[in-house]
Parts: sequence; structure tokens; C-alpha cells
Amino acid sequence: MSDGVPRDGLRPRFWEKTPLDKLSQPEWEALCDGCGKCCLNKLEDDETGQVDLTRIACRLLDDRSCLCSQYPIRHQFVPECIVLTPKTLADNMYWLPQTCAYRLLAEGRPLFDWHPLVSGETDSVHRAGVSVRGMTVPEFEVDEDDWDDYIIEEPT
Repeated sequence: MSDGVPRDGLRPRFWEKTPLDKLSQPEWEALCDGCGKCCLNKLEDDETGQVDLTRIACRLLDDRSCLCSQYPIRHQFVPECIVLTPKTLADNMYWLPQTCAYRLLAEGRPLFDWHPLVSGETDSVHRAGVSVRGMTVPEFEVDEDDWDDYIIEEPT
């Protein structure tokens, strides 16, 4: 994260100079890199708290774009879908992907070069191999008892 000193004569970008809780709604939404990892179902060990990622996607995830197909009205279909805000971020950090911009910035770390805000290209997250494009299975195709068979390492 920038300390306010311009890089190569450039001004700090909005995410480098504005605290997360001061971002406008469009700025907040722009932080999402479109990787789709937050829309994968996770398994949490009750005893250890360890969270494992699965290839099993929320029924609303578009496997090609890695975006929610019903984002504005997703709660009509998935009431438990978490609304991530600066206020809810701290309680939800444990399950956010390691590469998530919200997590990185909250931890005082910079965005990766492949992040669309840095690269200027919306597909850079997919070209970097960090998204879940083409690797998911819809949740309605997998019996919940078999979810352990779909555990994966996070694409980073």
C-alpha cells in the first residue's frame, strides 16, 4: 500500500489513499477483482476453524465471467449471501480468499499487479490464473455429503 509518496511521478490511486470505510459505493465495488472465489462453497472445521475451499459454486455464479448472475437481487435466491461492507469485513476476513482486495487492503498490503484496477484490464485476473473460471461445479449437482471430495487449494 502506498504511503502517499507518488510512484514514478504518479499520484496515489483511490485505494491507496482512502481508508476502506471512506470509499464511495462505486469505489468499494470496484475493489472486487472478479475472481469468483468468494462464491465457492467452503467447509469449516468446527474444532479448528480451518476453512477449506471447494470447487462447488453458488448456484448464481457464472462460471465464465466469475461474477454473480443475479448480483443486485441475489438475496432473493440466496438469503445467506454475505453483504461485505467496511463494517462486516472484520467478521468475514477468515473466509475471504488470500488474494481478495478487501482482505489485502485491510491487512495493509498492496493489490496484485493482475488486479483489474492495477492492470487496467478486466480479464487480467483470469489470464493470471487466479480466478475460478472453468473449474467450478454447480452446488445443485453435488450431494452435500460429498463436498469433501471437491476440496481444492486456492488459485493464487
